[in-house]
Amino acid sequence: MDINVGDILEMKKPHPCKCKTFLVLRVGMDFKLQCENCKHQFMISRKRAEKNIKNVISQKEDQTEDQTEVQTEVQTQDQTEDLIEN
Repeated sequence: MDINVGDILEMKKPHPCKCKTFLVLRVGMDFKLQCENCKHQFMISRKRAEKNIKNVISQKEDQTEDQTEVQTEVQTQDQTEDLIEN
């Protein structure tokens, strides 16, 4: 299962605050998750997390589009500065 930092996971069982969605803060042998409602952070093993995931809402696609736009703006500013200096 492909899970990245910044993804939002919908779990089968809710957190005690009744929220089922969690933000991924760290990925590795363990996951560090943050409850979307009460902001409580906790560690959970990869095996246990993957077993309880109902849906993965990927944030990676949105971030890459935003990063591309920012990179394009920076490049055009750099080119403009180079032209002004010459």
